[in-house]
Amino acid sequence: MNKEAIRIAVRKFAPFEAAMQKVWDSYCMYSGCTLQAELVPLDLHELHKATLGNDGLKKGEWDIAHINTDWLLEGYASEAFEILNPHLDANAPSAFPEGWSPSLLALQQFEEQVVGLPFHDGPECLSYRKDLFDDVAEQQRYLQQYRRDLKIPATWDEFRQVASFFYRPEQNLYGSVFACYPDGHNTVFDFCLQLWSRGGTLLDEEGKINIDTKAAAEGLDFYRQLLKDTKAVHPGSANYDSVQAGQAFARGEAALMINWFGFASVCEVDAASAVKGKVGVTSLPVSENNLPASLNVYWVYTIGSGSKHKQTAYDFLRFAVNEENDKQLTLEGGIGCRISTWKDSLVNELVPYYHKLEQLHKGAKTLPQKSNWAEIAAIIDVAVLKALNSELPAAEILRLAQEQIILIDK
Repeated sequence: MNKEAIRIAVRKFAPFEAAMQKVWDSYCMYSGCTLQAELVPLDLHELHKATLGNDGLKKGEWDIAHINTDWLLEGYASEAFEILNPHLDANAPSAFPEGWSPSLLALQQFEEQVVGLPFHDGPECLSYRKDLFDDVAEQQRYLQQYRRDLKIPATWDEFRQVASFFYRPEQNLYGSVFACYPDGHNTVFDFCLQLWSRGGTLLDEEGKINIDTKAAAEGLDFYRQLLKDTKAVHPGSANYDSVQAGQAFARGEAALMINWFGFASVCEVDAASAVKGKVGVTSLPVSENNLPASLNVYWVYTIGSGSKHKQTAYDFLRFAVNEENDKQLTLEGGIGCRISTWKDSLVNELVPYYHKLEQLHKGAKTLPQKSNWAEIAAIIDVAVLKALNSELPAAEILRLAQEQIILIDK
């Protein structure tokens, strides 16, 4: 560890890493800062452990960290973050706060205390291969096979049928791809989406987590059936995190993907993408007679409460979230958070569906803010994996998981 460097814990993802290095280099040229930046890319589990689990931010082992909104209350409760209000009052970023959607400013604010600035966004959505859906020969084949028109699936039953139709391993094309790597995030998010799209909720009337419900059991049962359908789902899904699932889609290996908006966007800006110009995005499927739901989890820049370089760290954050750099992140393959980026003509020329971010945000839900959400999510993760790897009834699996959650839900 170089104590004379700014140490930045970066969410491991090539576009993030490239953008962060470019922004740091630009910041040094702009400000005259002579400190080196030690950018350390970390996977989700590693990132949480290094910054919060081992108190790295609080101990000063990290000056800046990308923090997922799932972890913000945990970090705030443990006093891991520098409170940004004095910095914001003295020298706020350009167009702060009106330059961002309120949905990207709420989760990092506790009462009046702000602990982070928006870094990367993009709600969950359905990405699809529009070239396949627009192909007349495919349309005729689908009509002959199912006696109905080929269209973007609006319900989960339609999703499974379309995924089965496009399952063609001999062409290295699989109907759909999911991120099911057991890291307390991917399958938990999928579980929530299945629950919400059936009109269910994670919280009871007292604000406690309750997954022992009919909607939860129906959602988990369908998810299990879908993921076990070896003629509808990419065989790598069980071991893919969201980044790897996105990479498989960008390689042209799936017709459908449930994932973050950013993994559709990267298909248009990554030179290695095999599906540039062939991708569309829309709302997630639902069960019959329910409204579309999405999940809004985003990433923020935070400063460690133990940092020895707090002023430099804030100056860098202020520079990193300006209009130019927010747009630059998008051009690298991330998702900028400013409204100006969402509406930018160049960005929408490169990514024709970028303007849909505002629409997707309107139906997006957030996860409950609990200081021990990581523990609760781990229990849900285990429950989903138990469903995927056993024949136990979904209702029984969720009842047992709920008993564990009751013991720790505060």
